[in-house]
Amino acid sequence: MPSKLVEFMMLIGKLKRVRRTGWVMRNIPDAESVADHMYRMGVLAMLLNSDNGSQHLDKDKCVKMSLVHDLAECIVGDITPHCGVSNEEKHEKEKAAMIHLTTLLDKKIGEEIFALWKEYEEQNTPESRAVKDLDRFDMILQAYEYEDMLEQPSSLEEFFNTTNGKFQNPQIIKWTEELYALRNTKKE
Repeated sequence: MPSKLVEFMMLIGKLKRVRRTGWVMRNIPDAESVADHMYRMGVLAMLLNSDNGSQHLDKDKCVKMSLVHDLAECIVGDITPHCGVSNEEKHEKEKAAMIHLTTLLDKKIGEEIFALWKEYEEQNTPESRAVKDLDRFDMILQAYEYEDMLEQPSSLEEFFNTTNGKFQNPQIIKWTEELYALRNTKKE
């Protein structure tokens, strides 16, 4: 019988095998995993400016939040709006999964991870909103990469459409504009 810590490690290891549902539904070959997505988000969070216009961002908190925001998916899977699960039910399933995961850890660490996840879910701090922007940006960056890899410009337009007008962080807005400009050169 593994220790609680080893059980936690094995559960989160499943994220390396949980494929992102949106890409699987579009028959993307070798679709990225949830762990792939969270890893790039963590690195992108390191690139954020600490000075976020009128608000200061805690970059370390953004990196940590990026790494825990989808941890529950190791238990509940990657639930998208196309899965027929209400937002409320999704949140409750993920909350239960996070409670289980964090009780496997030292109390202080478990509380920190749960608090980061909860903050991300509530979207009421500059850090949580920046990480949400990173989540959206990583999705459209990945969509662009798949369009380019498959030589199918604009084939994943729906992913871009779901983010229109939703970015708030000035730096990520600039990244998005640059990505759109690059994508437009592929359409020509």
